[in-house]
Formats: sequence, C-alpha cells, structure tokens
Amino acid sequence: MADDSIAVVDLDRCQPDRCNYECKNYCPPNRTGKECITLRGEDADEGQPEQIHISEEICLGETCGICVEKCPFDAIEIINLPKELQDDPAHRYGENAFSLYGLPAPQEGRVTGILGPNGIGKTTAVRILAGELEPNLGRYEESPGWDEVLEAYRGTELQDYIADVREGDVTVARKPQYVDQIPNTFDGNTRQLLERTNERGALDDLVERLSIEPVMEQSIDDLSGGELQRVAIAATLARDTDFYFLDEITPYLDIGQRVTAARLIRELAEEEGKSMLVVEHDLAILDLLADTLHVAYGEPGAYGVITSPKSVRNGINEYLSGYLDNENMRIRPNPIQFEEHAPRTETHGDALVEYPVLTKSYGDGEFSLEVEAGQIRENEVLGIVGPNGIGKSTFAKLLTGNLTPDEGDADLDLEISYKPQYVTIDQPMRVDAFLSSITDQFGSSYWNTEIAQPLQLERIMEQNLSDLSGGERQRVAIAACLSDSADLYVLDEPSAHLDVEQRVQATKAIRRYAEQQDATVMVIDHDIYMIDLLADRLMVFDGEPAVRGRAGKPQPMRDGMNEFLANLEVTFRRDERTSRPRINKPESQLDRQQKSEGEYYYAP
Repeated sequence: MADDSIAVVDLDRCQPDRCNYECKNYCPPNRTGKECITLRGEDADEGQPEQIHISEEICLGETCGICVEKCPFDAIEIINLPKELQDDPAHRYGENAFSLYGLPAPQEGRVTGILGPNGIGKTTAVRILAGELEPNLGRYEESPGWDEVLEAYRGTELQDYIADVREGDVTVARKPQYVDQIPNTFDGNTRQLLERTNERGALDDLVERLSIEPVMEQSIDDLSGGELQRVAIAATLARDTDFYFLDEITPYLDIGQRVTAARLIRELAEEEGKSMLVVEHDLAILDLLADTLHVAYGEPGAYGVITSPKSVRNGINEYLSGYLDNENMRIRPNPIQFEEHAPRTETHGDALVEYPVLTKSYGDGEFSLEVEAGQIRENEVLGIVGPNGIGKSTFAKLLTGNLTPDEGDADLDLEISYKPQYVTIDQPMRVDAFLSSITDQFGSSYWNTEIAQPLQLERIMEQNLSDLSGGERQRVAIAACLSDSADLYVLDEPSAHLDVEQRVQATKAIRRYAEQQDATVMVIDHDIYMIDLLADRLMVFDGEPAVRGRAGKPQPMRDGMNEFLANLEVTFRRDERTSRPRINKPESQLDRQQKSEGEYYYAP
C-alpha cells in the first residue's frame, strides 16, 4: 500500500461467524498467494471465530477496494490519507486501528476551541494532554517513550506543555461529554458532589450564576439533563488545576445558560491565567468563548487530523466552507450553508387540533404551568422555545397523554409520535431490528434516502442499541419518531449531542419529511438556528424557571423570536461571509442598535 494509505478494521463490526470471509477470499493479493488479509488467531477461551487483519504493506490500497465492497458488515475501510500528512501520527492504537494526527495546543490564559465531527479523535487528544495516554508517534508495537515524543514536538507550540506532561506536572479538570452518566458514578446529593470540588473557593459564585441553588439538596439521581450539565460545569470550574477540558457545555442548556457558561469559562482563563480547552458544536457559543480554534477532520473511527490553531472566525468559516486555507485541504465536498432569510411566511392551514387553557402543578407548589388556549395547524412545523425548567417538556407530555392536566382537556384524539428529551433506548436488540419493528417503510428507497442517509444510520444498523453513543442514540430516536405513522410528530431537543454536520442533516431531514408527507411537527430545542430553519410559527414559554411557567399561543416567527430573545437580552447578527448567526457582545453598538429597533434575530 502507498505510504499515504491506511487500512482500518472495525472489530466491533467484524463478524466472521456470520460470513464466509469474503474479504479474504476475494482479495487480489491473497489470490496470488500473498498474505494480505489474514486471521488474527482464535480466542481459545471463548471459542470465537477468528477476525481478520490487513497487511498495509501488501494491500493495493483504495484503488482496489474489493474487500470493502465484499464485507457484508461494513467493517473494513481502506483510506487514502491526504498527501499533506507528511508527519507521523501523534498516536495510533494498533494495526488496522484509529490514528490521530496533530494535537491541540493549550495556552495559559486563553480558551482553545476544537471544532469537528464526532469520532474524530478529540478524546484521544485530551487523554494525551492529560498525561493519561503516552503518544506512540504511530509506532504501536514499541512505544518510543516521552523523551522521544518531546523531541518530536521540539520547536512547536506544544513543546513546553509536553515537557510538563512528561514530568507529571500537569493537573487536569475534565467535564464529561455525557452528563446523564454522572448518576451512575456518584451516589449523593448536589451539595455533596460540588463541595468535594471546591478547591478555588469559588463554589458559591458558580452556584449563584449557574442557578444551581434550588437543586443543592436534591439527589443527583433526580436532576434533569440541564441541571446535571450546570452541576458538571460548576464542579469542573471549581477545581484548581493547570488544564481544564470541557466536552460539550451546551446540551440541555437554554440560550441564557449557554451564554453564562461561556462567560464563566472566559473569566477563569483571563482572570486566573488558566488553560481551557473546549469542544463545542454550538457555533454561536464557540465563537463567543474561544480565543483560538483547532479544526478537526478526517474519517470518524478511522483517522483524525487536528490542525494548527486558527483565529476563531476564520476557523469556523473554513470548517463550514469545507476548505482549510493554510492546509490547502478540502475536508468536505460541499459547504455547510446558512440561509439568511426573512422569517418563513406564516401558514394558514386548517387546525389539526385546538387545545383549551391547560394548567399543571407538581407536588405542593413545586412548579406550575399555565398554557394559553391555542391551535396547532395541519402541515406546519411549530417551534417551542423558552428557558429550562419552564414547562416545555411538560406541555409536550400533556399533549401526548403522558401527563394529565389539572385544568383543561388535553385528550387530543390524535396519534402522536414522541421523541423524548432524554433518549434511553436500551432494548437488547439491534438498530435495524428496532427500526424495522416501527415501520413497514424500513429499507424502502424513500426511507433510505430521506431518513437513513441524512441521519447517517448506515454504519450503525447492526450495532446493539445499548452500545450506541449519545449522538448515535439521538439519530436513531429521531429516525424512530419520523418512521412511525402519526398525526403529530413531537421532537424534544433533537440537536443534543449532534455535531454541526449532523445537526444540519437532521434539520433538513425533519423539514423535508414535514413537507413531503404533509406532516405536522412540533420541535422543542435550544438551538436557535435549528428552530429558525424548521419552524413556521413559534410558541414562547416564559416565567420563573422551576417555579412557574407560562406558554403563549403560537405566533409568527419574527414576533416570537423577538419576544424570546428580548426576555434573555441576547441579540444575533449574521456573519458577512457565511451568514451564520453570531451572538452580539452585550452592550456593543450593534447589540444596542438591534435592541432599540426591536429586532433581536431577523435584523435588516
């Protein structure tokens, strides 16, 4: 194989007990007597059939690709690496395994961002920077050791940092990506968890600004996703360490909470000189909090490349365009385009359902919701926005019949397909079996084109539901919701844990399904741009989080967006090059101008 090619075998997908080794039998070098695709050796304990490995020295490379085509489980990838990758990888996990090229460079007193798809090596990079994983420079059979690694990075931005890692002088605080797993590792209440981390003496300020006080005495098991996210951020920022890594700070947080978290991270970097590394898929928040940006690209699960640092604006715009200027590298055939448009013309279709005034209270005055009477129209996408803890998910559950209102009749006599906010699909079955049990359209040309492909389901069809990552579960849950036959489709926070490209594809899939199937869809989400692209009308919730909520009747997009963002005192502008939404700095000239004009999002 050429020096710029690699072979990757996904051992979780390789299932020799269900095939006849087509890859090995049809391999051209094998058929001439060479040992290109061979067997790894049988597992004597479990008696499992032998999986394969591929000799990269003998393999003909991507120009052949016969093994890739013949494998019935999509377990093999033969990839021609970009010719610009002249250096050895920072780390490779083994033969036919994932390789990472490049590392991010944390800097004291600055926030470094990483932008890229899931499965591209960001976690590997952080493990190296934390000293948990010794980089092998691609020499997986015999690791070179830290001295040689330091020599390899001499003269780069990472030289001093790698030296400190080698000496064990770097302490790390890390916020995990999937905060819903925290209750599995900690048994106690919020106060007990946070007081263990209060090394800087800043806990009281963090609790107040992140609005955690109401849940301080609650068990971690009882917290919502948004509450867990804020607790995880507070626990991380309360630590006193050299290096802070925060993996996705925005899932389950509303716009106001996202801005607050971004400001806390920036303050810690600027006022105390800490090194901050943030992985984030909300471009508006990443733009707001980062000083420099690394773009990550490659083939998820096969190899990843982390670029040298770029300015935040240029890095985001280059990522969206699919072309990296300094690297002279095309990382995507088509750009991710943000449409700058006036609010979508309001539809005036017949009412699918009219609902009366609804009220719902929990416990002894713990929380109360009041919903104004309104209607959901046929063939529209209704967006639902508002702060966390204000009753949006409660409203969805009232409509679906999962909750009974205290006042009003919510029996809509409708077939409703519901994707809940927190996806817990743990049935002991494979993805393809799960989805095929929902719809008789599974595997049809339409289903494959309009649902499976945009949601990137092909490569996870034969995985078990319990083995999926958070982002994979989210995509399966969206597909399951859209695949069911219903009068009303309700999706609660479909953007959570999806990367930028996956969010764009999911948005298009939902909108196209609504238009082509004349479906009525209700979407609850904190991603403002997703709501803007999807919705025909907007329903705004306000009130006092965790105390009382009020839901107004559906209204035109411009009116709804202005009401919602005015409550948060946040305005958006458009990037001149890509038209992507960007948050204005508070009290900037543009922020003041848009507020005075009452145009918080659709600025002229």
